[in-house]
Amino acid sequence: MSKRPYDIVLFGATGFTGQLTAEYLASHAPESARIALAGRNLAKLEAVVEGLSREFPLVVADSSNAASLLELASSTSVVVTTVGPYLAYGEPLVAACAAAGTGYLDLTGEPEFVDQMYLKHHAQAVATGARLVHACGFDSIPYDMGCFFTVNQLPEGVPIAVNGYMRAGATFSGGTYHSAVGAMSRLRSSARVAGERRRAETAATPLAAARKVRGSGGRPHNEPLAGGWVVPVPTIDPQIVLRSARALERYGPDFSYGHYIVTRSARNTGMLIGGAGALVALSQLTPTRALLLKVKGPGEGPDAEARAKSHFKLRLVADTPSQRLITELVGGDPGYGETAKMLSEAALCMAFDDVPTGGGQLTTAVALGQPLIDRLGAAGLEFRVVDA
Repeated sequence: MSKRPYDIVLFGATGFTGQLTAEYLASHAPESARIALAGRNLAKLEAVVEGLSREFPLVVADSSNAASLLELASSTSVVVTTVGPYLAYGEPLVAACAAAGTGYLDLTGEPEFVDQMYLKHHAQAVATGARLVHACGFDSIPYDMGCFFTVNQLPEGVPIAVNGYMRAGATFSGGTYHSAVGAMSRLRSSARVAGERRRAETAATPLAAARKVRGSGGRPHNEPLAGGWVVPVPTIDPQIVLRSARALERYGPDFSYGHYIVTRSARNTGMLIGGAGALVALSQLTPTRALLLKVKGPGEGPDAEARAKSHFKLRLVADTPSQRLITELVGGDPGYGETAKMLSEAALCMAFDDVPTGGGQLTTAVALGQPLIDRLGAAGLEFRVVDA
């Protein structure tokens, strides 16, 4: 890997989140880091570099050109991509990284995409040593690394039940919105692919008979420990947490995780549930889905002033037979600033830190572990124990 021209290549640097990621790397990556920016339009790449505090080499590559992506993947130790929706554009780069033995990180929150990539490319990545790590932004680093942090504060070898409660004030990008609408329109397909993945994963790496790992369902309710009404949400985040728990024995012999967002009142809870139901229904039909996609275009995002006012707080309540532990992860703008930070620090961690080895499709907790928590803490995300 050290003989390759680059340590990190950022693919999709001309998009809204891609530019924020380029800015973060320019300001925070060590000068010795060999970083390049990649995209399909050289003129737009040059415009991005002009606004940075540091020069980066430029690489022209296109998600529709497999040869250009294989050349890109073969030139670097780690590829970071912000090009979504990933179901539409993501697979060729995953395939290139799996073939080239190159580390891969993205921002997807699309469960079907992650499951498809496991089925199609996990085995080759294991063989080549490529580490394929999805969901390296607000989906799903706070939850995955927050649970990893929490579990490591508890005794080993005991049953652990964790509930995560997210409170956020933010505006999310057009790209995230388009990905969400696309995912809601493919619920049946997503369920089918998820079943295929479960069967393949169980056959390849059966969970030890003595261990249990499961999601814990729930209903909307007023939760004093969260400070408001909470609503269970079937996002990719609990799937990532549970995959980490299955892979890491440190999560104990019996681990469960429940996933909620916090609202201000019962009325807001009802509005949230009703709005989500309407979006799911409207996304099923082509005409109404097209109208939904016109609400917000890919690449759109709030200005710096709006981002500066955004914030999030994840509270994790962990119960064992003998104690209750409450931890929190606190940060700023989750949809943009902190997402660019999380993705960048994950890439720097994979490229430069002493992290676990071994290829395949991995979670952030499995692939990067404590070194990533150390990096995120140093970068301003606060991991803290509230009550033990």
